[in-house]
Amino acid sequence: MTLPYVDTSALAKWYLNEAFSEEVEAFLQAFPAVHISSLTAVETHCLLARRRRSGEISRELEGQILELFLHDIRTGYLRAIPLHDPQTAVALQLMGRLPTPLGLRTLDALHLAIVQDAQLRTLATADRLMASAAEEIGLEVVRFFPG
Repeated sequence: MTLPYVDTSALAKWYLNEAFSEEVEAFLQAFPAVHISSLTAVETHCLLARRRRSGEISRELEGQILELFLHDIRTGYLRAIPLHDPQTAVALQLMGRLPTPLGLRTLDALHLAIVQDAQLRTLATADRLMASAAEEIGLEVVRFFPG
């Protein structure tokens, strides 16, 4: 069984109660583990801090979610793929190769480069642009957004 790569937009729905959280939970429970990257840890911290600053979550909940996230990494359910310099070169190539209307963002390009480097086939995302870019490079995409 090939394990999927779950980007930050999808993973957030596992830790925060929002649209498509139940679908993400069902998807994740179908696997003994899933791949993320070291970049996901940085993005998750940023996402939670942004939600706290906007008043969507409390400082206490932010801390609880971060601890749960780190626990999931420590126990091996979330398998964090390290970010390496060669992946940045691949990200640059993807940004130059993919059609301009996709508007591939920097961190999305890095996620896709990590997925390619790890030779994974499936990406789970809640981001339309990321889904389009992933399909463009031949990945199977599991979507967690309407439409």
